[in-house]
Amino acid sequence: MGSTPRPRRSNTRQQIQEVARDFFMERGYEKTSLREIADELGVTKAALYYHFRTKEDILVSLFSDVGIALDELIFWGRQQHRSLAVKRELLARSSVIFSGAAPLFNVLNANQATLSDLSVGQDFKDRVTALSELLQEPDASVAAKVRCVTALLSLLYGTFAIEHIEGDAEEKRLALLAGATELLTSAYPTDDSDPRASTLDAPSATAPKAEPTAS
Repeated sequence: MGSTPRPRRSNTRQQIQEVARDFFMERGYEKTSLREIADELGVTKAALYYHFRTKEDILVSLFSDVGIALDELIFWGRQQHRSLAVKRELLARSSVIFSGAAPLFNVLNANQATLSDLSVGQDFKDRVTALSELLQEPDASVAAKVRCVTALLSLLYGTFAIEHIEGDAEEKRLALLAGATELLTSAYPTDDSDPRASTLDAPSATAPKAEPTAS
């Protein structure tokens, strides 16, 4: 990022989020200071403190929309019949959320060692764990459970990997989802799925915007 301060916009909070996100990706969370964020924006630290007291406050705000989307999906999944069709739907909706939030997940992935001890890192781990549990059956074999967990993680970490593959973004997302769904399906080859699962009432599958919004 350059040394010339960015021009001020009316939405200072959103600007802080954008600059902090870029710094976290380029320099790392630990090496970024509130002073640097303020200098980049051309505002005082007092102006920054008005919106965020700490770096963690900024990070939490960046992930708030993603957290809400995942929480809604987990809540929906817990209300449904535990059929393979529902599990596929959970994967499909997770794929949309992960893809839409890829820039933020890149921050999380690039700063794993530091963020693992912060609330946002633990909260995200807890949500991924909750989703993976919805894909598994308590009496399933170890092999089946491993396939379910791997299917979900392939969506999450595959989101980073496919960025380096040439091609249409949506086409790549769907290809990644197809592979994860195939793996999930192999864990339950005799499941009698409910074909209505994909039409059940559910939270919107629209991914959260990559750009943070003001609150």
